[in-house]
Amino acid sequence: MTAPFGARLAEAVAARGSLCVGIDPHPNLLDAWGLPRDAAGLERFALTCVEALAGEVSMLKPQSAFFEAYGSKGVAVLERVIAESQAAGALVLLDVKRGDIGSTMAAYAQAYLAEGSPLAADAVTLSPYLGFGSLAPALDEAERTGRGVFVLALTSNPEGASVQRAVADGRSVAQAVVDAAADRNSGAAPLGGVGLVVGATIGETGVDLSRLNGPILAPGVGAQGAGAADLARLFGPDPRHVLPTSSRDVLRHGPDPAALRSAALRVRDALAAAAR
Repeated sequence: MTAPFGARLAEAVAARGSLCVGIDPHPNLLDAWGLPRDAAGLERFALTCVEALAGEVSMLKPQSAFFEAYGSKGVAVLERVIAESQAAGALVLLDVKRGDIGSTMAAYAQAYLAEGSPLAADAVTLSPYLGFGSLAPALDEAERTGRGVFVLALTSNPEGASVQRAVADGRSVAQAVVDAAADRNSGAAPLGGVGLVVGATIGETGVDLSRLNGPILAPGVGAQGAGAADLARLFGPDPRHVLPTSSRDVLRHGPDPAALRSAALRVRDALAAAAR
């Protein structure tokens, strides 16, 4: 990579807007597109998304599990999605939510963040709930190669609150994650490479994000119910470093690439207009 992730992300958002579109080949979506639930259907679905979207949006977010479900053939499709999306100018955030310790975390870092790996994306999602410090091998590899990470902070699933909003040493676990990410981003310009995942449907954050100096991935826009007003309430009237994420609300317009592209651009432009 020729520049740090934060700088590349800021450039991409300035040129293409802040919308991130998920590539989630859910079996029900394959059915809706008239595709078989096999590796061939997966490939047709995923590469149609790339064809329609990679030249238009700033970031695509393939969900790794839906590819892994088809074994080695599915992982081969994922490799193509990453490479072809990047070739068309989109950043790729690989949604893997890995979280482990020691040599295992280092191996995940090599798989998804090391230069030359066929699965190396521009950024990955990570889970910090074995302790933020356990993520150090991935954070260090990302910094070394100019890639980014998005660390789970406040997720929209109801089960998450019992851990994320628990209080220890006078602050919530989520706030501790935010603070640790902010420390890693300190001094970076225009933006650090350690982002957070904060669900757009959570209602309120209850954390102080003012020191983060990094991007925020906000899934839940569209089919899950969140809109521009929710983003403004959560992140303020100028959410310039927030990446609203939509998947089903765009993907339901397939399999026609032109319809997919039009749907993504409508969502992107509506969010941009609301933020002005």
